Amino acid sequence: MTKLDSITIYPIKSLDGVRVDLAPIATRGGFLNDRRWAIVDTSGELVNGKRSPKLQTIRSTFFVDGKQVIFQSDAGEFDMATQADKVARYLSDRLEIEVGLVENEEGGFPDDAQAPGPTIVSTASLETVASWFGISLDECRRRFRPNMEITDVPPFWEERLYGADQPKPFRIGTISFLGQYPCQRCVVPTRESTTGIVTPAFAKTFQNQREASLPDWGARERFDHFYRLTVNTTVDESCWGKSLEVGSDLVEG
Repeated sequence: MTKLDSITIYPIKSLDGVRVDLAPIATRGGFLNDRRWAIVDTSGELVNGKRSPKLQTIRSTFFVDGKQVIFQSDAGEFDMATQADKVARYLSDRLEIEVGLVENEEGGFPDDAQAPGPTIVSTASLETVASWFGISLDECRRRFRPNMEITDVPPFWEERLYGADQPKPFRIGTISFLGQYPCQRCVVPTRESTTGIVTPAFAKTFQNQREASLPDWGARERFDHFYRLTVNTTVDESCWGKSLEVGSDLVEG
């Protein structure tokens, strides 16, 4: 049976992720602490990887304990609950622009407001994409930033989790999901994850390979273009407040 192999959350949007064994479901269906903070400039506009490649040169480690998130950097260790202003000063120095942090404890700042649940992908899919570019599996993970990873299935098995014209239900443990559509990617995966340097012809190569490798069970109707990877989801409101655990079984339907 297909199992959930890992859960990754990204406490500060566009910065590094952290793996957790247990993830509570927050309001709107995302994981608690996933993209809980976002970086903004003085006008309130979002500063993310799409806008600032310098973000990809910043390394961070997060320690998550319940609702507490500790941010660790080369400038020291900060409790995000009480010292987010110090993190903002550190990021301002690194980005060379003045930025602040805004927080949404309940719903976070999801990449897709229409499908704010966790994204899901198979390890085999990431391995396949990594092979197209001669990069490591971990580098591929850092570029595409999935929340949930499943194993023991063939490449692009996750294409089974959405329909040609409507969402499809599936369950992991006690959490009920709807698979919505394949996730449209931005410029971030085209760059090396720690330097921000662009991989030549990344998007074109990706689209050509993705179209050629779309499995028979993939809903081609959902691909207006093939620069898509992972599946966007929503979580049934009855599951908000419950927790998802690594090792749980995935059941379709």
